[in-house]
Amino acid sequence: MTEPTEQQQRQWDEQGYLVLEEAIRGDELGRLQQAFDHCAAACKDDWLNGIAKGDSTPTYFDIPNPLERDEIFIDLVDHESWFGILQRFTGGETLFLGPQVRSVPPWPLSYTGWHPDVGPTNPLHIKVQIYIEDVAPGTGEFGFVPGSHKIGSGPYERPQFQESMPGHITFPGKAGTAIMFNSYGWHTAMDNGGSVRKSIILIYEKRTPEKVKPEAFTAIEQYCTSRERRALFGLEV
Repeated sequence: MTEPTEQQQRQWDEQGYLVLEEAIRGDELGRLQQAFDHCAAACKDDWLNGIAKGDSTPTYFDIPNPLERDEIFIDLVDHESWFGILQRFTGGETLFLGPQVRSVPPWPLSYTGWHPDVGPTNPLHIKVQIYIEDVAPGTGEFGFVPGSHKIGSGPYERPQFQESMPGHITFPGKAGTAIMFNSYGWHTAMDNGGSVRKSIILIYEKRTPEKVKPEAFTAIEQYCTSRERRALFGLEV
């Protein structure tokens, strides 16, 4: 497994994020793109019907139960490009909470504003966002405020416009790029005035007993035969 370099560890501690270029590449990236598009197409009508009924938002679409649709999504959870880094940051106690396999169509405003996901009293909370296709500037790329994950940083307020957030940087990138970030930090999806942004967001946390829910992943238990993977998915308390 890949472990963080000294430089990556310093950047994580000080800035709260890492960019892993070409984390997914070659044939694996091609198969991931095919699986993403196939599953999204299979669910598109349900999403559109939900919009018509007022049950779904038109600003983004998450493929429901993606881990049950294709094994490649399961294999991303402990992928060699980032799992060793996660294990170092969590002290070997990484717990997977769930995925968001997400399409974001062009829209005048982003579907979300600047925010942290959790507060600093929550156990360490980490996300890995993987770009399925190239993400150009102005097409819903990830935005983050470096250093905003630190206790005592800020205060931060949600600005009226995404680009008005003080100190932020944005992350356009090639297909297969993975961005790991501390979810204490302030982040967003920038406005998308271009094409559909396709990405997968994997959500992790440092294991605590109250967050272990074995029933959440029983549908994929057959793919979790090793002790490490069973612990990662919370199938062993």
